[in-house]
Amino acid sequence: MVKTWEQLQELQPIVLKMLKNSLEKNRVAHAYLFEGARGTGKKDFAFLLTKALLCLAPIENVPCETCINCKRVNHGNHPDVHLVEPDGLSIKKGQIKALQEEFSKTGVESKKKFYLVTHADRMTTNAANSLLKFLEEPNSQTVAILMTEQIQQILPTIISRCQILSFQPLSSEKMLEKLVELGVKKEQAPLLASMTNNINEAFALNGDDWFAQAQKIVVKLYEVLRRGSLEALVFLQEEWFGHFKEKEQIDRGLDLLLLIFKDLLYIQVGKSDQVVFVNERQRLEHFAFTCSPNSLSRQLSAILEAKRKLQSNMNPQLLMEQLVLNLQEGSSFV
Repeated sequence: MVKTWEQLQELQPIVLKMLKNSLEKNRVAHAYLFEGARGTGKKDFAFLLTKALLCLAPIENVPCETCINCKRVNHGNHPDVHLVEPDGLSIKKGQIKALQEEFSKTGVESKKKFYLVTHADRMTTNAANSLLKFLEEPNSQTVAILMTEQIQQILPTIISRCQILSFQPLSSEKMLEKLVELGVKKEQAPLLASMTNNINEAFALNGDDWFAQAQKIVVKLYEVLRRGSLEALVFLQEEWFGHFKEKEQIDRGLDLLLLIFKDLLYIQVGKSDQVVFVNERQRLEHFAFTCSPNSLSRQLSAILEAKRKLQSNMNPQLLMEQLVLNLQEGSSFV
């Protein structure tokens, strides 16, 4: 869904103000780096800026959304706007080379040409070096917008050639308020708000049968973990692996598991109001004081490490089996 100027104003007022000032003063940078957590509107803003510069009838630099250029950008088929996304797990050198060749040509329908790079942190070393050469010799008619959730993974030399705009997550209060306005039950809203900062994504999860079942399985996994590693390993085979099949699904499952252990920690430190598994609060309060804070801290670290290994393409079955062993009370963590 295309976001309006007003919606983006509410989502990221500081970023929008900075971009608007740049447009008003005709000081648009040749390269931007939009950095911030998932769901904070980076891609929406990238297309907003692109439309503002291509729009045939802007009103005080706000794109009209009705001209042919705005419509084509919204539909992803403007010939002078190029979106680069990971091919599989990474953005490869060949993709950047193809982009450079395309940009050596004159704009088809406008003077300016734009390239938008999502997940810029996933560029291979060769791709990043190729892009760097592109940025070192900026064309006045070219605008680059890089987007990342992991700015620390971007080459410092690339960062130094971009204007950085940091996207802040919605406050938890605002997120909860909006979800309830959309009809999400109050007891479900905190969990959804913890899973994503994107309102549309959170609302979609709310009506997703797979996600509803995932919550039940993750809670059951925690309970089984308390009974012993053997039972937990059997549970993985019988229930977990059949539901969490794709990499993204496994990552969701690990996020849910992480939230359970965070809830236990919140309860231990007297912050029960911050529990997100609201429907499980009573049981979690019973469990919370049967384990030590140090043990919880180690278990949280183990889940975070499993998420890292998942992104490094560790075998999912081996990863989960190892995690289950690591989560056992008093076990050693590897």
